[in-house]
Amino acid sequence: MSLTAQHGPLMFHQSGGCCDGSSPMCYPVGFFRVGAVDVHLGDLHVDGIDPIEVYMSRSQFEYWKYTHLTIDVVPGRGAGFSIESPEGRRFLIRSRLLDDDELRAFGLDDAVGDTPA
Repeated sequence: MSLTAQHGPLMFHQSGGCCDGSSPMCYPVGFFRVGAVDVHLGDLHVDGIDPIEVYMSRSQFEYWKYTHLTIDVVPGRGAGFSIESPEGRRFLIRSRLLDDDELRAFGLDDAVGDTPA
C-alpha cells in the first residue's frame, strides 16, 4: 500500500541527527509542525500524488546549503519516527556538492571557485 493512500498528503523534514541519524523523516501533513526555524527546501513532485513539501532546520541548512540533496527509498528498516518504518523500506539522503553554475543560480556566488585564466 502506498504511504499516501494510507496516510494522505505527506511532507519530509530532514532530521538533524538526534535519534535517527540524518534520515529524512516522512510524516502526514500536519503531524510535524514546522516553524520559523525551518527552511522550506522545495517540493517533491511525484506522479499521481500531491507535491511533498521538504523542510530542514535553518541551522542545519547553513551546513547543507552548498549541497544537492536527493531523497531516495531503499529496502531496509525505516527510522522509528518516520511513517515508512513498518513497510520494509527506508528513506535516505544522497548528496553531492553543487557545481559552480548551481551555486550561482542559488545566489551562493561567494562559494564559486576561481577559474584559472
